[in-house]
Amino acid sequence: MPGGRPAGLFVGLCTLDVIQLVDRVPASDEKLTAREQVVAAGGPAANASAAFGHLGGRAKLLTAIGSHPLGLAATADLDALGVAVTDLAAESAEPPAVSSILVTASSGERAVASTNATGHRLAPPGDLGALVAASDVVEFDGHHMELALAAARAARAAGRVTLLDAGSWKDGTPELLPYIDVAVCSADFHPPGVADSVAATLGFLRAHGVTWRAVSRGGRPLVWAGPDGGGTVEVPAVRVADTLGAGDFLHGALAHHLAVRGRLTPEGFAESLRGAAAVASRACASFGTRAWMREG
Repeated sequence: MPGGRPAGLFVGLCTLDVIQLVDRVPASDEKLTAREQVVAAGGPAANASAAFGHLGGRAKLLTAIGSHPLGLAATADLDALGVAVTDLAAESAEPPAVSSILVTASSGERAVASTNATGHRLAPPGDLGALVAASDVVEFDGHHMELALAAARAARAAGRVTLLDAGSWKDGTPELLPYIDVAVCSADFHPPGVADSVAATLGFLRAHGVTWRAVSRGGRPLVWAGPDGGGTVEVPAVRVADTLGAGDFLHGALAHHLAVRGRLTPEGFAESLRGAAAVASRACASFGTRAWMREG
């Protein structure tokens, strides 16, 4: 950790999020007035990088945004958070991916529509090796898969810790997994042909070479496994106001713990998950993608 601060490289999706707090999701052909609105940079890798930086790390995001005014707004938001962005679509004048999000006030549940990373096919930058070498941990969200594979290979060659945010199944995941040290999946991660159970998911990851594995299940305990057993980690109970981005912040916080800790042990992995879960729970307690950061 040069300079005493951990460094993280986050490879994946950046969107511009338009988030509306509503009393309920409108019915077909219905209009309603939102209680509140937030416009901010979003996407799993972008949110994770913001969390990593907020916790004291030096965060760099490798992604595609572009020079469209909406893209510039996302870049400016990340810059204000101290995230250094390497934009591999900087010359593109096309709009970035925009996520339209409705958060239900009574439950904190969200509904999301987005094009995600479908608009870009990214080639690795010429300085990819240097970007990886300057990092303690490299995190992936599974978007921009060709770029992710190149970065994961570079990270493995350089001996850097790799972390996968497996929020859902994506094409190319089996090719990426052999380069992943730590994978944390959501309950929505369903490998084709694999039983829909935590044990089956953890077994699938192990069979594909992932040493440290976990499954997050919202407010229920995380289930984890390592080379010599596993266990569960409780998630702190909070009054949920907004679940948007909670999983992303879990991964950003976990990346920070991994970068600080270095070599993993069963006790260290469980403790890292516990600290990351505390951050994710805190993020759920107020409306707005990163409201918890403003609260200290």
